[in-house]
Amino acid sequence: MFPGKFTMKSTNNCLSEAERLKEELKTADAVVVGAGAGLSASAGFVYTGERFRQYFADFEKKFDFHDMYSGGFYPYDTLEEHWAYWSRYIYINRYMDAPKPVYNKLYELVKDKDYFVLTTNVDHCFQKAGFDKQRLFYTQGDYGLFQCSEPCHQATYENREMIRKMVESQGYVIDGNGMLHVPEGAAPKMTVPSGLVPYCPNCGKPMSMNLRADDSFVEDEGWHRASERYADFLRRHQNRKVLFLETAVGFNTPTIVKYSFWHMVSEWKDAVYACLNYGEAYAPDEIRKKSICINGDIGEILNLL
Repeated sequence: MFPGKFTMKSTNNCLSEAERLKEELKTADAVVVGAGAGLSASAGFVYTGERFRQYFADFEKKFDFHDMYSGGFYPYDTLEEHWAYWSRYIYINRYMDAPKPVYNKLYELVKDKDYFVLTTNVDHCFQKAGFDKQRLFYTQGDYGLFQCSEPCHQATYENREMIRKMVESQGYVIDGNGMLHVPEGAAPKMTVPSGLVPYCPNCGKPMSMNLRADDSFVEDEGWHRASERYADFLRRHQNRKVLFLETAVGFNTPTIVKYSFWHMVSEWKDAVYACLNYGEAYAPDEIRKKSICINGDIGEILNLL
């Protein structure tokens, strides 16, 4: 259906497009928010540079990787090293607040509307900003959940207390605001005690993160309930005036948000597509007249709105 011909709006039209989007937000019967990794990046959850070195300078020096993403795939010699890395990674990207209030601004835009959120993000930022858990579908997992690495059964396990113990075992102190600190003059350990390594309570195999990387990803009962709620929301609104608001979605997994939004806007008579993205805000020509495209940092765009 969409052969690759796109319309990209000039950045000179940002203000006029923002005004159009304001009007669509005001008049829509429902809003479906689609969110990608760029939303969290705009909120300050970046995996490179100063933030990476603040928490992983020791791992960078020893293993010679230079971003958090690469560190997550490094073949560590021991599970104790593996979980030293991953516990820091999970804590700062799941249990610490985002540095910038981008998610809060998005919530203010839609909180009084009949909304639903479809996201590939796994960092829990929507709920921390106030979004209703019953209106969220995290399709790709959650940093806050463990699963069996096999997996021998379709269940997940909350990991907050275990992750906290792991980071504290490395010498980190968690302050009253939930931030990680190392006492002055000290250096964090790069292993966790063997007794903190998580194993499956059912089969005894090592636990892993509940993240969709291959066919071992566990779609637990909560995942399926969220999927059903999203499908039900779409069924109930397909003949209404619906705004599909895509925020900072790239092309790593375009079928989940971007392509599905394009298809529904094409098929639904009163649907409108809005794409907010840094340098990649465009829509297929088939839905051009029903599209609003705004290029720019998502945080700055939300300020315009």
